[in-house]
Amino acid sequence: MTTRFLNGFAVYLAALLVLPACRKKENANEGSAPPPPPVVSSQPGVCASGGGTVKDTVSAGYFPRTAGEYCIDPNAEAKTFGEGAAAPLDGVCDLFDGECEIYKSFGLKRVVTVQYVDGKGSPGTVSVTLSRFASPEAAYGFFTKRVVADADPLEAAPAPLEAGGAGALGTGMAYVWRGAMVAELRYVHELESPEQIKQSGSRVLPVIAKGLGAQLPGDTYELPSVARLPKEGRIPSGITYEYRDLLGVSGAGRGAIGYYQDGTRRYRVFASVRADEDSAKDVSKTLKKLEGAHGFKDSPIDAIALGLREAEGEPKIEWVVGRSGNTVIGVGDEVFALGKGSDAEVPRLSQAEKMQKVQTLLAASNKAAPAPGPSAAPSGTK
Repeated sequence: MTTRFLNGFAVYLAALLVLPACRKKENANEGSAPPPPPVVSSQPGVCASGGGTVKDTVSAGYFPRTAGEYCIDPNAEAKTFGEGAAAPLDGVCDLFDGECEIYKSFGLKRVVTVQYVDGKGSPGTVSVTLSRFASPEAAYGFFTKRVVADADPLEAAPAPLEAGGAGALGTGMAYVWRGAMVAELRYVHELESPEQIKQSGSRVLPVIAKGLGAQLPGDTYELPSVARLPKEGRIPSGITYEYRDLLGVSGAGRGAIGYYQDGTRRYRVFASVRADEDSAKDVSKTLKKLEGAHGFKDSPIDAIALGLREAEGEPKIEWVVGRSGNTVIGVGDEVFALGKGSDAEVPRLSQAEKMQKVQTLLAASNKAAPAPGPSAAPSGTK
């Protein structure tokens, strides 16, 4: 009897010791996150039959079925939004993650999304968002906003890419502009590190981007104002296109701005090619009305000097602006350089040097053949 009692008591003690450990394990499991879903890969040979097709009749011919090792995903449907599309334009706002109004500010008309997959069966995918805007000028303005945004192109701009009318290649991203369209490409691979994504993207994206650039509709020429920007000294991908208010001045109209470097000195050049001389004179008159703007005595060209701040608290950018015929050109300081130190540390171009550049560029513009492509903005438009 004593032995049976001792054995039973031992079992009882063992149960008491095990129970807290079990409860601890159960509590730990209660708060843990579910395991991540398995990484989905395409099937090897998925591109063997030539890849999928885009059933949207408007854009079907824009997308190459295969591009290198990748092809249109045969198991995914293209999505369309906007004019003549399956869904209304506002339906794309979820896709744009809070940036819908930026797209609309450039006159967004239509959007198509298409996915490419790796024919070798890896989890790599390339999503393509193709947007059509109100005009080639609007599309190019959006393209440069994507490429340069509000950052210093010397430090942050993606590399130029020969695709369509203009292209750019960044880390896991690529952009193509042609006519009224801009394609945004994003490379994703859930098993790769950021450095691997950069390397793989630089191999995969250009092939698809060039294929798109070759098949998109529209001309590939530079816009007239862009063509008037000097190429010498220009920072790679260093162009922005102001679609409405050049230099942030209401009524100044459209124009292209280039970012330049000459040794340790940085500067900007803008060019605005108008439809006629009267329209170009209107641009000059608008700038002359700004506070502090003044002309030059005995100047061989119609020229003014003015100072502008891009934002409150930033250094003032000093511009020299000249006009000849239907072209207005300005040379000014680089605010990104000025923000890094005092005038002594970051030398500016002198006013005389700016004037000389303006005269040289206007003289070259007068000798140049008319820029190909659509006419410049008509008088009275922005």
